[in-house]
Amino acid sequence: MKTAAFFDIDGTLYRDSLMIAHFKKLLKYEVLDQALWHTELKGKFEDWKKRRGDYDEYMIELAHVYIDSLKGLERKQVEFITDQVITLSGDKVYMYTRDQIHWHKEQGHHVIFISGGPEYLVSRMAEKYGAHDFIGTKYLLDENDRYTGEVVQMWDAASKYKALTAFVDTYGLDLSQSFAYGDTNGDLSMFQMVKNPVAINPTRELLNNIRKDETLCESAKIIIERKDVIYELSPKVETISLKYGI
Repeated sequence: MKTAAFFDIDGTLYRDSLMIAHFKKLLKYEVLDQALWHTELKGKFEDWKKRRGDYDEYMIELAHVYIDSLKGLERKQVEFITDQVITLSGDKVYMYTRDQIHWHKEQGHHVIFISGGPEYLVSRMAEKYGAHDFIGTKYLLDENDRYTGEVVQMWDAASKYKALTAFVDTYGLDLSQSFAYGDTNGDLSMFQMVKNPVAINPTRELLNNIRKDETLCESAKIIIERKDVIYELSPKVETISLKYGI
């Protein structure tokens, strides 16, 4: 049986959202109407930026606008923007998570990315960071290689549970020794399935649910990375202990 390390990407490895970066590039290169940002998303983004809104709700709303906007676009248009995003922003990652990926690979662990981001972006990040396998939200194409506006989502806990279970069957993984890294409540099911759950800058909802779960309260590690300092704490206590700094 093999040990695995399952990684979410947005907010866990990548220090923002790849989907947002991709959406903004589609607007910048005028693949999409630039008015979309102002009419559909700017208000919700400002609410989140000023900490008046819920992050998960903002991201779900963004995903719906993004999916709808892609309808009818050719795959080659989207792939061009994907190349731009990964080339320009693929290194915008958390130090802790980047180092953990490297450590897991040194230990011979299976590194697997399970992300709610578009699979064409997830696949490029998996390639860049040497993951053994990956899965993301699938954006479906029609017979003319144009996006249909339909997706097979991977951003909720139920979808990630099914994906992780499938990887266990495929690779013969031992969850009793495995790790999972995430930042939102969509990663909760992964945390509940492995021995070593690690929450990276968790949302309030995820942190609260970890604290409500007796097993997770004992096993979970909370990592906060700010600037060039990384803090580690237990969900059972309110105090924060310094892990290390650069």
